[in-house]
Amino acid sequence: MEYSPPPLFKQGAPARVKVAVFAFLSVALLIIDARFHALTSLRQVAGTVLYPLQMAALIPRDAAGNMGNYFSSLSALQKEVRDLKSEQIANATLMQQAQLQMAENAQLRKLMDAKAHLPVQSMMSEILYDARDPSTRKIVLDRGSQSNVTLGLPVIDNFGVVGQVTRVFPFTSEVTLLTDKEQAIPVQVLRSGLRTVAYGRGQSGTLDLRFVAPNADIVVGDVLITSGMDGIYPAGLAVARVAQVENVGAGAFGRVICQPLAGVDRNRQLLIVMTHVPLPQRPVDTDAVKPTASARKNLPKMAPLPLPTLKAPEVAAPAAVPPAPTKTVPLPVAGVSKPAAAPVKPIQGAQ
Repeated sequence: MEYSPPPLFKQGAPARVKVAVFAFLSVALLIIDARFHALTSLRQVAGTVLYPLQMAALIPRDAAGNMGNYFSSLSALQKEVRDLKSEQIANATLMQQAQLQMAENAQLRKLMDAKAHLPVQSMMSEILYDARDPSTRKIVLDRGSQSNVTLGLPVIDNFGVVGQVTRVFPFTSEVTLLTDKEQAIPVQVLRSGLRTVAYGRGQSGTLDLRFVAPNADIVVGDVLITSGMDGIYPAGLAVARVAQVENVGAGAFGRVICQPLAGVDRNRQLLIVMTHVPLPQRPVDTDAVKPTASARKNLPKMAPLPLPTLKAPEVAAPAAVPPAPTKTVPLPVAGVSKPAAAPVKPIQGAQ
């Protein structure tokens, strides 16, 4: 069987002729379109018909490009999410710090306002930590003897009394809170003026008015203030508010439960009142005071007082006594008996 070329190449004009014809046709179309714009509508129809074929032909390319963009955008999005989470945590921390600083600034403004209205000198301090003993209510401040802090100084905030300095170190001091079970403070009912003593109740965080008469003028909601009679707390500082009044039988003492008004377990900054309230001196009972041995030794020596000259009492002179009458006694004569002598009576007034 002999080999023969395909019929396409066996029939028709030669290839050179076909190339020349199609090249001439293309140049003619270009000239006509450039001069007369006759092929514009034909081009639009061809573009519309061929558009689906173009899109189908671009699908592999677009798929490859989209695949690369998908993986690159996924990693970028994950990195962006991590960055945004880190930024959110940092912003939350900054927001918390800002809120804390705003609260501290508000508290400091209130303390400065309270310090300006105090009649005595005070000093700002900050709580370092709570005391180690869990059975007591104590805190440690950042002020000590180097800042002229002494025992017994009261500690307050902008709402009222917080406690009292009970131990002093060179750079720190320990404050026993008002609610400690061993702490007591003289108070006065603001409404009625009734004076009493408030005692701490320990871990409950409240105060207790003990030994209150059943007919005492105290009701729920009364405000207790310092009476100033102890010489430690200035008078008029808010202490607590009456929360509960226990009714008891006749003749028995009642109990009143109070809630402190000051930020005993809330605030971070406090005020230390640096001066004690001066009290007038008690009158001295001279009758009850007896000099001691040392005082007796220091007494000046006293010379004996001269005795007064006594005048002898005047004695009335005795009345003049007339001389007794003399009687002539006759001489005895012999042979004549002697008569008996008559008895002599004493004269009245004679000594």
